[in-house]
Amino acid sequence: MNAKEAIEYIHSISWSFCKPGLERIRALCEGLGNPQDSLRFIHVAGTNGKGSFCSMLDSVLRSAGYKTGLFTSPYIRFFNERICFDGSPISDDDLAEITEYVSHIADAMEEKPTEFELITAIGFEYFKRKGADVVILEAGMGGRLDSTNIIRSPILSVITGIALDHTAFLGDTVEKIAYEKAGIIKDGRPVLFGGDDDSAYAVIEAVAKEKGSPIYRTDRSALKNVRATLEGTEFDFGERKGLKIKLLGLYQPLNAANLLTAVDIMKENGFKINDENIKEGLSRAVWHARFELLSKEPPIIYDGAHNPEGISAAVRSIKEYFKDGKVFVLSGVMKDKDYRFIAGELATVASHAFTVTPDNPRSLSAAEYAEVLREAGVDALPFDSLKDALTEAIREAKATNTPLVCLGSLYMYAELIGIFNSL
Repeated sequence: MNAKEAIEYIHSISWSFCKPGLERIRALCEGLGNPQDSLRFIHVAGTNGKGSFCSMLDSVLRSAGYKTGLFTSPYIRFFNERICFDGSPISDDDLAEITEYVSHIADAMEEKPTEFELITAIGFEYFKRKGADVVILEAGMGGRLDSTNIIRSPILSVITGIALDHTAFLGDTVEKIAYEKAGIIKDGRPVLFGGDDDSAYAVIEAVAKEKGSPIYRTDRSALKNVRATLEGTEFDFGERKGLKIKLLGLYQPLNAANLLTAVDIMKENGFKINDENIKEGLSRAVWHARFELLSKEPPIIYDGAHNPEGISAAVRSIKEYFKDGKVFVLSGVMKDKDYRFIAGELATVASHAFTVTPDNPRSLSAAEYAEVLREAGVDALPFDSLKDALTEAIREAKATNTPLVCLGSLYMYAELIGIFNSL
């Protein structure tokens, strides 16, 4: 099996084959000798902010000398990004070898594992072989029944925030979703909540109390003096002054505040991380497709926001960075998202929209999305291909010196970057 064959094998189970539950992943990992039991984890769940938080934490821990595993989803540019060790994606050779090893056990199971369960098991086996000191483990869609939740006793469980998303699987209220995310809390192990929803916190606090787990909450009021430009972001958090991150977006200092709170909890649990490690790690952290600046003249931004909370956060950032007027928007969305709300939010900042159909079976068509945006008051034009849409959007942005913001889906990032670099 080579890397191409490994990825084809993993993808042979479609995304829609999503069956929450831990029975299959337990059976799969037992067949592998339970590699997860030899690892230490920071387990991260939440609606938004997980990827940025995980990237920042990985960077800080590596600056402090720890050998880190980083497990995230979905991938942004290429599959191997989902499983990283010490800042580098899993190699094609390792991916092929471990996938073939896991496949023998998976194929023998009476009920076959899902795609995400396969990837989780591959990640566990890889991190064990590499001897990771700590694994930053991002949960998938949920928490309680997520395949990552077979780990037994994490160093820390983190719930970055709660908002409505994946309601068909997780529930149609913030409280129901909070309960699913709180499923990652383990007996006696600390948990951090980084969100601002009190009703969600009440649910998480109740679960933590039931499990005898110390609970912490990020003090958002300690975040002060945020200075955001297209060159980067500076801020203060409590006694820590003049912190800098390359990551753009007004929500990134909040993600950094969660990171800083998590680091202090980890230090209480024996981790050796000093202020220089924190500053260096934060300054080096990179996370693609989160208000990422692709071009300065004209400004072109990519933001992977794809649910109501994420879109609202992106809109707030657009208003902050581009105070002088409205922007152009290139966007595609999934039909299972609240795309009418998304269109209404974009209408507050967009003068014109270029719509596309992302390469995903769940996508809303470009034509339908354009009509929804026009109903919201945005002059919108659908395109048959991302290349045509991006080419026209950039041409008009240059001609009018108007910022262009591409958002609505993570699934079109890799293709868009490829097209952008070829123009």
